[in-house]
Amino acid sequence: MKKISLFFLLISSVIFAQTKVKVDLSSPNSTIYTHIYFLQPDSYDPEKAAATIVGFEGKEAQDIAIKLKKILDGKGLMIDFTKVPTDSMYSDSTLFNNAHKYVLFPNKIPEIYVEKTGKNWYYSSETISKINELYKSTFPWHTEKLKKMMPELSHNKLFNIEIWQYLGLLLLMLLSIAFFYILKRIIFYVLQKIQYILIHKTSVNIKLALKKLTRPIVLLILIGFIKVFIPSLLLPLNVNTILFLILNIMVTVFWIYVFLKLVQVVMSIYADYAESTHGKLDDQLVPILDNFLTGIVIFLGFLKLLTLFGIKPVTVIAGASIGGLAVALASQDTVKNLIGTVMIFIDKPFHIGDWIEAGTVIGTVETVGFRSTTVRAADTSVFQIPNSSLSEMVVNNKGLRAFRRYTTNLGLRYDTPPELIDAFVKGVRKIIEIHPDTRDDAFNVEFTGFGDSSLLILVNVYFVALDWNLEQSSKHSLHIKILELAKELAVDFAFPSTTVMIEQFPEKKGLGIDYDIEKKRLQQIIGAIK
Repeated sequence: MKKISLFFLLISSVIFAQTKVKVDLSSPNSTIYTHIYFLQPDSYDPEKAAATIVGFEGKEAQDIAIKLKKILDGKGLMIDFTKVPTDSMYSDSTLFNNAHKYVLFPNKIPEIYVEKTGKNWYYSSETISKINELYKSTFPWHTEKLKKMMPELSHNKLFNIEIWQYLGLLLLMLLSIAFFYILKRIIFYVLQKIQYILIHKTSVNIKLALKKLTRPIVLLILIGFIKVFIPSLLLPLNVNTILFLILNIMVTVFWIYVFLKLVQVVMSIYADYAESTHGKLDDQLVPILDNFLTGIVIFLGFLKLLTLFGIKPVTVIAGASIGGLAVALASQDTVKNLIGTVMIFIDKPFHIGDWIEAGTVIGTVETVGFRSTTVRAADTSVFQIPNSSLSEMVVNNKGLRAFRRYTTNLGLRYDTPPELIDAFVKGVRKIIEIHPDTRDDAFNVEFTGFGDSSLLILVNVYFVALDWNLEQSSKHSLHIKILELAKELAVDFAFPSTTVMIEQFPEKKGLGIDYDIEKKRLQQIIGAIK
C-alpha cells in the first residue's frame, strides 16, 4: 500500500514539474509571457522577469521589467497572447526593413516592442531607453506620494479595490462635474469668436448649432483629463482595462457627435450662403451634402468603434473595401446615378425652377436628388429622370436664356393698300419700342412675303422677362396693342379663304372694302400710340 502511495506521489510531482513555467525567450509570445507571468502576485519572481531585459542585470533590470508592467497596467493594456506570434523567426512585414520585431500595442504605445537579438527575443534597446520617460508620462510625480499619504485604514480592499482608490474615483468625478460647467462657457465663447472671425456674421441656427457642439467638446476635454489621472489611482489591470475601454468608447461616440454637429454648423453657414445666391441649385445641394457628410461621419465612427474591440484597422478597412466593392457591383445603377448627381452639381446645367428640354421631357426643374431629378411639365405631370441619364442628355435650358425670343406672322388681307401695310408695320414697331417688357434695340417687323391667303408681316421680338408666366403676360399685352392699332387703322386680318372670280355684270358691284388711306390720318394714328 505504501509503494502504491509513493508511486502516485512521484507521478504527481513529475506532472507538476512538467507544467512549471520556465524562462523562455525563443519567440515574441514566450518572451512577453515570461515577463508578465513572473510579475503576477501568485508567481512573482522579478529576477526571472528581468531576463527579458537586454543590456542590464540585477536590480536595475528588475526595476525596468517592473516599470514596463506598471505602464501596461496603468494604461489598461491587457495582452491577448493568442494574437502574439509564436514564430521564433517572426518579422514585421509592415516595416520597410522587414525587421524581426513585434510591437505590443502599435496604435497606443509604439515605443514598447520586442526584437530578436541573437537567438533570443528581448525588449528593445529603444524601449529600455524610453522607459523612464514613459513611466513619468503614465504616472505623474504625485502618484507614489498620494498612496503613501493615505491612512492605513484606506488600504483595506473591497472587491479587490482599496478604499482610497474609491475615494480617488469619487473626487475625480466631482472635479470633472465642476470643470464641465466652467469649461462649457469658455468653449462656447471661443467657438463664437472663431465663427465670427471666419464668416463675420451669425444667425440663430448657427448659435444653436454651436451650443450643441460645445457640450461634446467639453466632455472630450474632461475625458482626456480623467485618462491622465486614472493611472495615478494604481487600479488593478482588469479595472483599468474596463475603464479605458469605456472611456475610449465615449471618446469615439463624442467625436462622432462633434463631427455631426460640425456638419450642421457648416451646413447652416452654407445654407445662408445658398439663400443669398441667385441660383436655387445651391439650396437643393444643402440637404444632399448634409446627408452625405452625415453618412461618412457615422460610417468612419463605426469603423473606429470596431477597432476598440480588438479588430485591426487594416482588417476593418479591407472588409469595408470588399463590402463597398460588393455593394457597388450589386447596385451599379445607383452608383451611376450618384456620379450623375455629382456631375450635375459640378457642371450646373440648370437650376431649380429652370424650364428645360431634356429629350422628350419639357418642364420646370423642381428637385435634384441623389438618384433622380424631378421635372414638372406644363400639364403638371411629374417626370423622374435618373441623374445618370440626365447627365448624358443634351439639355436645352430655357431658364438660362438672356431673353425670351418670340416670333409670329401677322396675316393681312390681300386687298390691303400698300400705304396701310406700311403704316401698320411702323405702328407695330413703335408699340414694341415703347413696350416695357420688350427689348427696344433688337426686334424685326417687316412685310416678308405673300402667303396662300394673306400678306405676311413678320414680328420677331425679345421679351426681357425670363419667367414663363411673365412671358405669356407680356405676349398678351403686346397682342392687345397690335389689335388696337389694327382697329384704329381699319386693317383687317386675313383667314384661310378662297376667292372665286366670275365675270362681273355692269349692274353688279364688287365686295371690295373702301380703305381710308389718307396720309394725315395715318400719321395721327401712329403718333398717338402709347
